Amino acid sequence: MIFLLLAVISSASIALVLKLFRSPEGNRYGIIIGNYLTCVLLSLIFISPKRAIFSAAPATLICGIAGGVLFVAGLVFLQSSIRVNGAALTSAFSKLGVLVPLVLSFAVFGERPTALEIAGIAVALGALILINSPGQDSEASHSDKAIEVHSSAVSAKKAVTYSFPLLILTFFANGSADSMAKVFESTGDAGEDTIYIFYVFAVACFISLVLAIIEYRRASHPIKAKELLAGACLGVPNYFSSYFLLNSLERLPSFLVYPVFSTGTILMVTLVSTVFFKERPSARQYLAIGLIVLALVLLNI
Repeated sequence: MIFLLLAVISSASIALVLKLFRSPEGNRYGIIIGNYLTCVLLSLIFISPKRAIFSAAPATLICGIAGGVLFVAGLVFLQSSIRVNGAALTSAFSKLGVLVPLVLSFAVFGERPTALEIAGIAVALGALILINSPGQDSEASHSDKAIEVHSSAVSAKKAVTYSFPLLILTFFANGSADSMAKVFESTGDAGEDTIYIFYVFAVACFISLVLAIIEYRRASHPIKAKELLAGACLGVPNYFSSYFLLNSLERLPSFLVYPVFSTGTILMVTLVSTVFFKERPSARQYLAIGLIVLALVLLNI
């Protein structure tokens, strides 16, 4: 359980770091590249020996590449959906992506929750829907979903029309990205977890760099040093969030890990924002926090 708590703390730190960088300028991929590049460097620090990168098992390589592609795909769909559907509705579908790894754990990996755990999952999902329903702003929870704070600056006006297919793509892309940790935990070598994380972030960094070049050629927006610095600050908790989440999945069932990870992050961000940033939660947020606490109790009885 300690690894899950550390994963929640790391994930909450991502959203809190982004509070300090709400108004990035220039190339929109600057923060993303700085973030992924920092994660790659941290991965290299923890890999020993370094040559193990070139002798990873096929499952580690495949899961890592797939995870990196899905991370960036989720981000691209997230940004596109925010422009069309608005931040609130997009955030709701993005957060509900937690259903993907939950269904995967039941249907593919044969995990069977107890009645109380099923009740806890239902309450947790209810809290996610409540706190992320249209008309209610929310904090980002997973590293790549957290970039939504940056993307939302692109679309200041509420969308008039909605694209349901784009919302579904956002749902599945982000949910599938989260699921890759469980897929690797079940099919890969536990001794190669840092190598798996390295490949995830290396692939995501490469794709983001290509997108940044395209952005620069399209709109002449250069990457600024302060954006890379913001990304570096973001990359530290991002790396450890992924690392601790993977360690949690190796020790606990995924139907417990994913709901606690998502709802626990929201709870911690809300509490810290209230105490240190003097933000006052709305009545809906208070109700959602109560549901989160109830869900955590049911999931841990």
